[in-house]
Amino acid sequence: MKTIQTKNAPTAVGAYSQGVLVNNTLYVSGQIPFIPETMTLVSESIKDQTLQSLKNVLAIVEAAGMKKENIVKCTVFMTNMSDFPLMNEVYGKFFGEHKPARAAVEVRRLPKDVMIEIDAIAII
Repeated sequence: MKTIQTKNAPTAVGAYSQGVLVNNTLYVSGQIPFIPETMTLVSESIKDQTLQSLKNVLAIVEAAGMKKENIVKCTVFMTNMSDFPLMNEVYGKFFGEHKPARAAVEVRRLPKDVMIEIDAIAII
């Protein structure tokens, strides 16, 4: 097991790692839409928050020596499922032709009261 850390994603603020590489599988912890350099929320827009969360996931994937195409599964946690179409639009553009498996669930609340959190699994 190898811990993956990068300054290009928000610092872990609890008892967890940004990512953990086990054999050929990377488990990326849930990423909220914080700008890594300032540790502040990107904006109040679900589209902006979705893109920033995905960028944070990708930064950890890249820190493990992988690419976007190595991501095989994402879980999207949202505080309002009515935002699903806007999230899905940004998510679709971000991944393009690559389509990892995905689950999307509505939750009551997320850390720092953000609207979205995304985790991922990537395989070498």
